[in-house]
Amino acid sequence: MSTILIVDDEPQILEILSSYLRKEGYHVITAEDGRQALECAATYPIGLIILDLMLPDMTGEEVCREIRKNSRVPILMLTAKSGEADRITGLEIGADDYIVKPFSPRELVARVRAILRRIGDYQILSDLIKLGDLSISLREKSVTRKGQAVEITPNEFRLLTTLVRHPGRTWSREELVEEVLGMDFIGSDRTIDTHIKNLRQKLEDDPKQPEYIKTVYGLGYRFDNPAKNGG
Repeated sequence: MSTILIVDDEPQILEILSSYLRKEGYHVITAEDGRQALECAATYPIGLIILDLMLPDMTGEEVCREIRKNSRVPILMLTAKSGEADRITGLEIGADDYIVKPFSPRELVARVRAILRRIGDYQILSDLIKLGDLSISLREKSVTRKGQAVEITPNEFRLLTTLVRHPGRTWSREELVEEVLGMDFIGSDRTIDTHIKNLRQKLEDDPKQPEYIKTVYGLGYRFDNPAKNGG
């Protein structure tokens, strides 16, 4: 199971969250300030960080920015700030999810499971995936086509690797929203259509007759490997 780093200066929160997460089988490391958090993140193979924004020595935003310089480890932010602007700021600097105090420990554990499931879906054992003229680097979060780098957004990358991880499986829009954008995404599931359209423009020879990302009418989308299918 993943090792989870909890960063909070309130001993009671550390104790409660540690207890709940250990019962779920996770390994838990705790830190009470930003400096300790950065040391732990640099020392241990952390699978996810639960990060309070109000720390005694530095802000959680500062900790997040420092971690993001070298790591894409998932970060779930804890905060007493409930404003939309605060939430957006947290997500823009690299957080994967955001939960407002006071919160239910059970809800937090559910969020942790969802994040790790979503991240795990595109962490395939091999770092480099080759499909026809496409190459996907999981380590670099990058895609090349016919040897040329493809400019791809983080959401497009998550969508592509979710589909690649399950070739032949048909995904509904709702499933892809949860896997790619998260349970807390607010907006239309048609957002997935836009991401699919953008991916086809970048990856397909003929976006109107795609070889890789197929539409399953009335159901959703699936990924096909033309080389494997003899195409």
